[in-house]
Amino acid sequence: MLRRRGSTEALPGEESLSDTVPAGPVPALDLDTVRRTYPGGVTALDGVSLRVPAGRMVAVLGRSGSGKSTLLQCAAGLDRPTSGTVRIGRTGLAGLGEAALTRLRRDRVGFVFQSLNLVPSLSVLENAALPLLLAGQGADGRARAALAAVGLADRAEDRPARLSGGQRQRVAVARALVTEPDVVFADEPTGALDPVTAAEVLALLRQAADDGRTVVMVTHDPVAAAWADEAVFLHAGRVAAHEAAPRAEAVRALLHELGRESREGADEWPHLSPDPLPYGPGALARRDPAAPSHERSPR
Repeated sequence: MLRRRGSTEALPGEESLSDTVPAGPVPALDLDTVRRTYPGGVTALDGVSLRVPAGRMVAVLGRSGSGKSTLLQCAAGLDRPTSGTVRIGRTGLAGLGEAALTRLRRDRVGFVFQSLNLVPSLSVLENAALPLLLAGQGADGRARAALAAVGLADRAEDRPARLSGGQRQRVAVARALVTEPDVVFADEPTGALDPVTAAEVLALLRQAADDGRTVVMVTHDPVAAAWADEAVFLHAGRVAAHEAAPRAEAVRALLHELGRESREGADEWPHLSPDPLPYGPGALARRDPAAPSHERSPR
């Protein structure tokens, strides 16, 4: 059973935590003092709190080992925190059994992985429809609509091997959006893409947020972060800084500052290109004056 996007009622087997959610608008994603310690005493997250309203795109940045991927995994229900709470809407993940957690991920969460995880033996259409097929739901019409939304309607019957890297990433975005999830998690979605294709993928994620979904994107790239409404910086497993309406230059400066604080070099961060940014907000509009308004406002 798919719930209506934005619904706060619990699915069968889920625990509704409406009586423990703080007063006021319920965030789409709420992490409260989340800590994750692995065997051997390695602490990846050390009391992270983050509230993301519906319809917002948040970029999570930090050095390698800062806790970015662990935050995404705990927030998405792929890993369980050692302590603290994670809620998607009014549903607390800690109270869910494995079956209910699987349903929540299937019905209310979308994933875009850097590794894509497309099934090579399935067609593009079948890959996009996979979350619906696994749920035993009618999928053809919705999957075709999702492919049309990412500009791949004419490649539905092809195998992934026949697509370019950017086209395969767009299939992954279509698959993430096909269930109309509340929250989309993207892990380095542009890491292996050329600038033009990166701009196309980022525009799709930006559009998902503009359509009312919440997007949480882990990235190392200041230019990608400039597409978000907010940037969150992790350092040594803690939230070190927030930046509203992030600009790529300001993001890179903060990352360098965090690098100096850790006594490590800051050279792992990409160098910014001269303005205009090659794949920052506005990149597509410079090629297409009819692009949506959010693409015509470079930061």
